[in-house]
Amino acid sequence: MQKLTRAFTEHPAAVGETWSEHAGTAFGFAARLQLAALAALVHAVLPFLCMKTASQIITSLHTRMVTHRARHNAGSVDLRA
Repeated sequence: MQKLTRAFTEHPAAVGETWSEHAGTAFGFAARLQLAALAALVHAVLPFLCMKTASQIITSLHTRMVTHRARHNAGSVDLRA
């Protein structure tokens, strides 16, 4: 049972979140990625539409992820020293 619990909590804890916070963040990213995919599909058929939408969403998500990671790492203390 501990392995199962650890499987659900280890990674979220590593990024400073609870399981539910991590799930909410991941679902939010998934929704935005679906929107980016839809924009790319529209652009594929109608190249004059959504010319920057998908790339702007992906850039925004990347910035958000890197910023969150940097903020989490800044609050971390290395106990190995």
